[in-house]
Amino acid sequence: MKSKKGLLVRSIVYAGALLCLSALIAIILYILIKGIPHLSLSLFSFNYNSENVSLFPALVNTVTMTALALLIAAPLGIFSAIYLVEYAKRGNKFVGIIRMTAETLSGIPSIVYGLFGYLMFVTTFRWGYSLLAGALTLSIMILPVIMRTTEEALKSVSDSYREGSFGLGAGKLRTVFKVVLPSAVPGILSGIILSIGRIVGETAALIYTAGTVAKIPSDLLSSGRTLSVHMFVLWNEGFNTNESYATAVVLLIIVVGLNALSHAAAKRLMKGQ
Repeated sequence: MKSKKGLLVRSIVYAGALLCLSALIAIILYILIKGIPHLSLSLFSFNYNSENVSLFPALVNTVTMTALALLIAAPLGIFSAIYLVEYAKRGNKFVGIIRMTAETLSGIPSIVYGLFGYLMFVTTFRWGYSLLAGALTLSIMILPVIMRTTEEALKSVSDSYREGSFGLGAGKLRTVFKVVLPSAVPGILSGIILSIGRIVGETAALIYTAGTVAKIPSDLLSSGRTLSVHMFVLWNEGFNTNESYATAVVLLIIVVGLNALSHAAAKRLMKGQ
């Protein structure tokens, strides 16, 4: 009886994994088949116009937006997780509230973040549609992800590492930054990878905060569209659907490339320990 149950559970697990893998392969193949034939040099022109519908300004804006959002959210998320795991007392009610808040924030739809960013940064602060407003909105969106993944990564580090460091006379701060954090780097990077994926693929929140201007902004208070917004606008207009598919191919390559670089960095850091 137990063997039959085990076989049933194993079959369900394998079927679920196969279904997910098949869906992923189907999506990737669909994007590549529809988009690759429409890739051209004109799509990478420095300036956008109605004839070339260049994605180059959106590509630059995507890189800039990702860097800004991570620059704001990553330090806050990592140091918050360090406090919750290493310094806060276990069973602290304040810690419980923070964790519950982070979990709640991670489940809020992106359109709500976009409305908040519009009311706060665009209207109240009078920054208008700008890269800065979009980056701050995205940093609020990804902060719970970075914080929770970093927290779990720190918890996965064995207490024997900490005890050994304390036994050798190292202080709390030195133990955290020299022993615990290096061991938790792969988990922290996984959270950053997830955050990058959300930033690159975000559309709704950026339409309300960064705007849809198809040019490279002159400063952080200027409007600019990212690749996902660019793809949405082209598709929504209905005149350049082929170029929209081509943009999706570039977006896919960027995400896969970033994931590969992050995994390679994690492996190198693990070997260096």
